[in-house]
Amino acid sequence: MFVSINWIKDYVDLDGLDIKKLINSFTLATAEVEDIIEKGADVQNVVVGEILSVENHPNSNKLHLLKVDAGSKVCNIVCGAPNVAVGQKVALALAGGRVCAGEIKVASVAGYESEGMCCSEKELGISDDHSGIMVLDPSLENGTDIKSIYPIDDIIFEVDNKSLTNRPDLWGHYGIAREFAALAGRELKPLELGDLSYDGDEKVDVTIGRKDLVYRYSCIKMDNITKNKSPLDMRIRLYYCGMRGINLLADVTNYIMLEIGQPTHAFAGNAIDNIVVTTPKEKMQFKTLDGVERTIDEETLMICNGDTPVGIAGIMGGLESEIIEDTGSVVLESANFDGVSIRKSSSRLGHRTDASARYEKMLDPELTLAAVGRFVKLVKDIDSGARVASKLTDEYVRKYPEITLSFDKKYVDRYTGIDISDEQITKTLVSLGFGVECESGNYTVKVPSWRATKDVTIKADIIEEITRIYGYDNFEIATTNSPLKPVPNDYARLEDAEIKDILVKKYGLHEVHSYIWCDGRKFKKLGIEVEDNVKVLNIESSENGVLRNSMLPTLLSMTQENKDFAEKFGIFEAGRVVDGTDENGMCNERKRLGVVLYDKSGNEKSLYFKAVEIINCIVGTVKQKEARYNKIAPVHAWQHPKNTAEILIDGEKVGVLCALHPANRSKLDKTAAAVCFEIDLGDFSAINASAIAFREPSTQQSTYYDLSIVIPENIKYSDIAACWETLGLSELESARVIDTYEKLGFRSITVRLVFAAMDRTLEMEEVQGWIDEILANLGKIGVTLRA
Repeated sequence: MFVSINWIKDYVDLDGLDIKKLINSFTLATAEVEDIIEKGADVQNVVVGEILSVENHPNSNKLHLLKVDAGSKVCNIVCGAPNVAVGQKVALALAGGRVCAGEIKVASVAGYESEGMCCSEKELGISDDHSGIMVLDPSLENGTDIKSIYPIDDIIFEVDNKSLTNRPDLWGHYGIAREFAALAGRELKPLELGDLSYDGDEKVDVTIGRKDLVYRYSCIKMDNITKNKSPLDMRIRLYYCGMRGINLLADVTNYIMLEIGQPTHAFAGNAIDNIVVTTPKEKMQFKTLDGVERTIDEETLMICNGDTPVGIAGIMGGLESEIIEDTGSVVLESANFDGVSIRKSSSRLGHRTDASARYEKMLDPELTLAAVGRFVKLVKDIDSGARVASKLTDEYVRKYPEITLSFDKKYVDRYTGIDISDEQITKTLVSLGFGVECESGNYTVKVPSWRATKDVTIKADIIEEITRIYGYDNFEIATTNSPLKPVPNDYARLEDAEIKDILVKKYGLHEVHSYIWCDGRKFKKLGIEVEDNVKVLNIESSENGVLRNSMLPTLLSMTQENKDFAEKFGIFEAGRVVDGTDENGMCNERKRLGVVLYDKSGNEKSLYFKAVEIINCIVGTVKQKEARYNKIAPVHAWQHPKNTAEILIDGEKVGVLCALHPANRSKLDKTAAAVCFEIDLGDFSAINASAIAFREPSTQQSTYYDLSIVIPENIKYSDIAACWETLGLSELESARVIDTYEKLGFRSITVRLVFAAMDRTLEMEEVQGWIDEILANLGKIGVTLRA
């Protein structure tokens, strides 16, 4: 939101104050200021000039040769504007002066010397209009500095909208002026409102059909409006604050919204006679002011003229009731709608406007009459012949409850830790609009209507008001005297950190972070369908409306986005998924670790065993246990139909390991391989870790024996390992797979068995005896040596 200091000065006397210092105080006390822009600094030596003569350039169809009286001299000007005419008063930038495009110099243009430039509004930085030169009031004296006539010099500061979310009163200049007045200790001037009196009988009938969605609806009719263009000083303010000039009535409504934060809408007077505020009985099509035809559902609040829709309440008016340049009669709507309803409607329509953004913040219903009075005042000031043509209609449907808070001086002292005087407390609250009664240190504070919609509701809020205006930087820095208590260990969190350390430090993986919802557009690139799950209500894009039930599609999308930056890499994230809902209808939220390994070499087999190695390391290091794997049918369509396995610890499933389905793999990269696994960190944490056992290493020479064995289809590695584990050989130090082979249904692995004794060097005959026993056990399950 852009704020004009010139506009603030209409309501607060800032003379003698350091404006930038005051803006900094506003940042510390109220809302974050992101930028300060000095408007008009690049406009220099631009004066009122009168065109004395106009001649066509002999060698150009577009250029004109002008003589312009600049007050102190007559200048020769070469000008290409199409609207030049003798007798016009124009903004003349003299040689040595500056405009937004840079310094003006005496220059030869198409063979003729030009001693300056006749400027458009855009070249002065006061609008986007570059259709022709800026034509001034003919009564202005030649040679007068343009800055002394129009408010070109201004300081604009940009306020972060997010910091205003809970302050609907600050979405207009008057609310911010109130803050400046409190910070500077200056008086806030009242708004000047127009006379709404009317002696006739005409009144705009208003019927509220959905009283649950409307707080207040005020309207009035004006006619005999003859002017259609707003004055330049108004258009400059609008432009500096991010809006363009349209026509008088549209500009005045925008001006009021930026001034007091209350959106209003002007309907063409001949298009309105009986206003009905309700929701449609069935879906319908409606064309808004921007020319877009929109689908309106049964929950969207509409403004109708009888049965004919003329506007979407709180969002945008309809094209049929649009104000045009020759509109002489207008019905002004100034209303307060339910903020939640407006937010939901704008989200469903995918159309958020300046008006809807303000309604969403829960505006003060008391503003509607102020906006009507302000509209009448501004229109009459600009067009003296305009008049009120109806009685005021004011349907006050619902009111926010009045809030009164009571506390004592001790409460303030206890919360602030400092002694703020009763006088300072009262002065601060009164300057912010609170009603204050104080008797013997006991306060009764009435919260003003513009702060009572959702902002100030409890006593602690009053403390915040007092301290922020007092100045947080004025608090004395002191060490607190508080007990320090040890924080109990969260073992699940410690395990998460240990797992991350393994993935990063040992295996060089990269941690990423993502959103909990599915990104349908990215999933589609991988051929992954968004599976049915819990949906987010009122989300603008249906593609992103489903909460994920697995970490892996999200990580695969990230892999695709980063695959061109490295030959091989791995990424992981410990994040949240939603596995449907529980018996109470609440999201069954789970924390899971997702890992994706990617390799452009395309060796899926080695990558698969790399993933196994990582899982085994995690389970062995964190739980001092062994992971087991069972082949399972794919749960998701993107999982490989054969190379998918569940991860088990002590027989309990904690996760899944898989390669990609060939169709999805080809969409990721036709030549590369990707393997992924997911561990449920809640299930993993529930597994009790084994006690760490220490074993003294043997000082004797070890020996190893490699067994190349053929494995039948139904045998798992855990079945094979049991063939030596059941023998209870203390001399067997380790057993690990060092090679695999598979072709045409023939499966073989090579297992290396390492033997060592604590007290002797083993003889080959002794080792061979153990090998024979192992082979005998293997034979019982159908495993044979490879020939």
